[in-house]
Amino acid sequence: LSPCLGDSYGVLPRPCRALVLLNPRSGAGRALEDFQTVVQPMLAEADIATTVFITERPNHAHEKVRDEDLSQWDTLVVMAGDGLLYEVVNGLMERPDWRETMKKPLCILPGGSGNALAASINHYAGNDHVAKKKLLTNCTFILCKGLHAQMDLVSLSTASGKRLFSFLGFGWGFISDVDIDSEKYRRLGNARFTLGTLQCLAKLRLYRGRLSYLPAEPGSPAPHRDPPVTNGRPGHIVPPAGTEAAGALPTDSLLVPLCQPVPAHWTVVPEEEFVTVYAIYQSHLGTNLLMAPAARLHDGCIHLFYLKAGVSRVTLLKIFLAMARGTHLDLNCPHLHYVRARAFRLEPRLAAGIMTVDGEALACEAVQG
Repeated sequence: LSPCLGDSYGVLPRPCRALVLLNPRSGAGRALEDFQTVVQPMLAEADIATTVFITERPNHAHEKVRDEDLSQWDTLVVMAGDGLLYEVVNGLMERPDWRETMKKPLCILPGGSGNALAASINHYAGNDHVAKKKLLTNCTFILCKGLHAQMDLVSLSTASGKRLFSFLGFGWGFISDVDIDSEKYRRLGNARFTLGTLQCLAKLRLYRGRLSYLPAEPGSPAPHRDPPVTNGRPGHIVPPAGTEAAGALPTDSLLVPLCQPVPAHWTVVPEEEFVTVYAIYQSHLGTNLLMAPAARLHDGCIHLFYLKAGVSRVTLLKIFLAMARGTHLDLNCPHLHYVRARAFRLEPRLAAGIMTVDGEALACEAVQG
C-alpha cells in the first residue's frame, strides 16, 4: 500500500476488515509484541478491524491464502519479513481465482530483518529514511490512510520447471551468500547483514555463468498488464483467444524456453565470471540498502546489477557502504554494471553458490524472468 507519486490509487473501505498474517519468529522475534503495542492501537483508531493469523511453520501462510475464502477481508496484511510476503504472493497465484484475488490490496508491515519492501514503500511515500519502530509506524500510518497502488511482479521460470512469482528481487553470488549465510544471526536484526558481509568478504568467491537480458528502452511504456494466458509452462505456445483454461497463469510473453538460445535482440554479457548478479524491482534491498534509487513500485522494469570478477575486497566494501545512501553508482567502479531490463536469463556453468528469490534460497540452476 503506497501513495506513489504519479500513480493512480484506490482507497480501502471504512470500516475495513484486515487479515493479518504474522510470523512471531521473524527478525529479532518481536513481531507479535510490536503488533500489539504499535500497530493495533493505530488500526483501531482508523476503523480497521483485524483477524490475526499466527504462522506456526514454513508455508503455513502460503497454504492459508491458497485455500481460504478471502472474500470476508478487504486487505491482507503481512507483519513479518519479506519472506512471508513471498509465501503469500505465491499462495495467491496458486488459486484458480488468482486474477480476482490478486486485486485485493496487500500490505507489508516490517517485522523481519531486511524489510526491503517496507523500506521501499516508505521511500516512495516521500518519508525520511528510518528503521525499526519508526519504519513500522510509517508503514502502519500508510495502511491507516488506506491508499493502495499497483505493484510489479516478476515471473521466474527455472530449468527444473518451477514457476515462481517475485516482488523484490532475484540474486546469485555475493549478495545471496550474505543473505543466507547470515540467517544464523537472525536475532541481531538488520545487523546480521553487516556481519554476514564481512564474513563473505573474507572468503570472496567467483561464479561462472552466462547472463543475458532484454534491455528496457529509455522512456518505453511498461509492459502490457493483462497478458494472454497459458498453462504456465515456460515456452508453452499461447492458445487461441477464448480457449484458455480458467485460472491459467499468465504467459511469459517475453521469454523463449530455457533450452533455446535467447532471442537475437537480447544482450549477452561478454564476461562470464561474476562476484554477484542481482535483479531487483524495488528501490531497497534492505532497510539500509538503497540499491536501485530509480526504481518505482510500478515501473515495468527489472533493475539489473552485476559485479564482474577482478573487483578488490576494499572496493567491494566501499560499494556496500555507499549503497546505504544510494550513491554506489557514483563511485564509477569499472566492475559494477547497472542496466534497466524487461527480462533476463542467468545460466550458471556449475550448480555452485546460492540463488535467492525475495530472500528465500533456491537451488542453483538456470533461471529466467
